[in-house]
Amino acid sequence: MARLFKIHPENPQLRLISQVVDVLRQGGLVAYPTDSSYALGCQIGDKGAMERIRRIRRLDDKHNFTLVCRDLSEISTYAKVGNQHYRMLKNLTPGPYTFILKATKQVPRRLQHPKRKTIGIRIPDNRIVQALLEELGEPLMSSTLILPEDEMPMMDPYDILETLDHEADLVIDGGYCGYEPTTVIDMEQEVPAVLRIGKGDVSVF
Repeated sequence: MARLFKIHPENPQLRLISQVVDVLRQGGLVAYPTDSSYALGCQIGDKGAMERIRRIRRLDDKHNFTLVCRDLSEISTYAKVGNQHYRMLKNLTPGPYTFILKATKQVPRRLQHPKRKTIGIRIPDNRIVQALLEELGEPLMSSTLILPEDEMPMMDPYDILETLDHEADLVIDGGYCGYEPTTVIDMEQEVPAVLRIGKGDVSVF
């Protein structure tokens, strides 16, 4: 059965953050709030937890998983960022955007798009996420919490707990965080392309 941790959205309790990270390091799957919607997260190298996300969301092998990172320097470890895109990333992060970039060798092949060898990258503007990443010391492998029969992400932590009680290990109640998915920007090309309009402003493109 999944546990529920109520974590303050502005001043996350470090004791609880540490316990969440322990769950992640033990192969756990966590539902957590971001600056756009709730998401599912696990450790990068955890194949079992990744397969649980696939099962919950009924994802095929062409799905682009996302690495949720602390900052730009961490992004450069996992994705290839050219000078022309670095300034844009700097201006738009942290924020409700997912950037599709070429993956580096630090990204396990199973997380990459099978043909394009890309990975989604994200830096949420959310203090709970930032505290988790600081304690974990590496990115979270993540996917928006949208169930197969739904068009919008789940947004109520108690509904999430009831629905995923036997699928997830832990649900973080970080309050209401909205239900809009991120804006997705393909940055593989010289001119970035908007693949999905979400919460992030697209007027800058």
